[in-house]
Amino acid sequence: MPPAAVPDDVLATPFTDYLLRNAAADRPAFTCRTFPGPADHTLTWPQVLARVRGVARELRRVTRPGDRVAIVARQDLGYVTAFLGTLYAGRVAVPLSVPTGRTGRARIEAAFADATPAACLTSKDFLDKVPPGTAFAVEDIEDAGPGDAEPAAAVAMTDPAYLQYTSGSTRRPAGAVISHRALVAACWQTTRCYGADASTPLAGWVPFFHDMGLVLLIGTPVFLGSRSVFGTPMEFVRDPLRWIRLLAELPGVVSAAPNFAFDLAAEAAGDLEAVDLSRVNSVLNGSEPVRAATVEAFARAFAPFGLPRAAHKPCYGLAEATVFVTSAGAEGPTVRTFDGEPRVSVGRPYGQRIRIVDKEIQVSGPNVADGYWGRDDVIAPGGWLRTGDLGFVHDGELYVTGRLKDLIIVDGRNHHPQDIEATVEAAHPGIRRVAAFAVRDGHGEGVAVVAGCTAPDASVETAVRRAVSAAHDLPLRALWLVRPGEVPRTTSGKVSRTAARERWWDENERHG
Repeated sequence: MPPAAVPDDVLATPFTDYLLRNAAADRPAFTCRTFPGPADHTLTWPQVLARVRGVARELRRVTRPGDRVAIVARQDLGYVTAFLGTLYAGRVAVPLSVPTGRTGRARIEAAFADATPAACLTSKDFLDKVPPGTAFAVEDIEDAGPGDAEPAAAVAMTDPAYLQYTSGSTRRPAGAVISHRALVAACWQTTRCYGADASTPLAGWVPFFHDMGLVLLIGTPVFLGSRSVFGTPMEFVRDPLRWIRLLAELPGVVSAAPNFAFDLAAEAAGDLEAVDLSRVNSVLNGSEPVRAATVEAFARAFAPFGLPRAAHKPCYGLAEATVFVTSAGAEGPTVRTFDGEPRVSVGRPYGQRIRIVDKEIQVSGPNVADGYWGRDDVIAPGGWLRTGDLGFVHDGELYVTGRLKDLIIVDGRNHHPQDIEATVEAAHPGIRRVAAFAVRDGHGEGVAVVAGCTAPDASVETAVRRAVSAAHDLPLRALWLVRPGEVPRTTSGKVSRTAARERWWDENERHG
């Protein structure tokens, strides 16, 4: 059966119309949970609109329609109103992370150079850390009063709403241009898939500058008129069970996280007090490869607390599709074995189409981005987005097998880095996170591995090399055992193979 199409009336309704509709009801809209405490900070829908109008008024004073506005702020209520206020003003939002650490600052500087924002909305303590220009602390912007005439900008549905900078580690940033039409389409697809409505709470901690956090925790609540309760990635890392406790508090909740978060939560489950997870609607697992071992470990860990196995929803998406492509539905996770390897289905499309061309996954639908900011290349030639991901369809469900650019080819045989990484992780209990990548030297193409290890020694190295040789008939060209936190990640938490190659292999080659 072909996937349902996004209704025409949805594709013709500006995103800010939903914000105006919601403001008619005085009920909770966004709640930011902070620690220690926990303490909840909540805005109602009328309060959100007042702050959004205040932000729009300030932006209209210093920018023009179509100007880009960078958002470099903490993950709090200020980020929410900064993003919504930018769209309300008819400007193009550029959601970014906070300028902490060398890598974070470099990403922000690269995005600023690419998007050339006319203004920046930030947190008060970051005013001196953002690139020079017109910067405002969101906390200092006054709300619009009840009698202030601050209408929403008139926009075409094809106009850019925001630029979603991809979370990869390439030196040149790529800002996918997300139109107002693509944003509402992605929100509809999410709500359609999980049966969500105005009574469905959305919750989580995934960062707002990442497509999953932005659409699920800000976009979808506005689209539905429902409530969003969120924390920060750092608070999740400090205690993964804070996420689980939050899910237990909100009947019918929909949440999302990358695969590694499910592993961390399952490992910590032994410290969880009695909670009731039986009323969780859906917990989406996406943004990085979904592992069969993770699905089973998460189910075992939280079944005693009533979590339905079907609530775990493996899914697939990417920034260029505004986030959503496919997801498991009411059936929950499906794990099948192909060529001796267990693989997890990432479900079916909702409101878009997928096809496989030369093993590459391609996507078509109203949620697909229009292109990359400042570039002439067409993002979806003939209406089809080439994702760069490899996969296949079985019984109508999509299985993702790897990344086209990460494919390792040795002696004419294809090897997916995810498979090698899984082998390395299983080779020794002390190994936590792995990056496998192709390398080339005087002996031709080969594979190298950087593995995070709690107690590296010669026995670990021997176990890893033997496992890779036995499972893949491959000798490792190089192996580095490092502390688990040293394996580089992208902003969304995925392993960055490019950064790992540059840091260890390229540096080693340069210095002999």
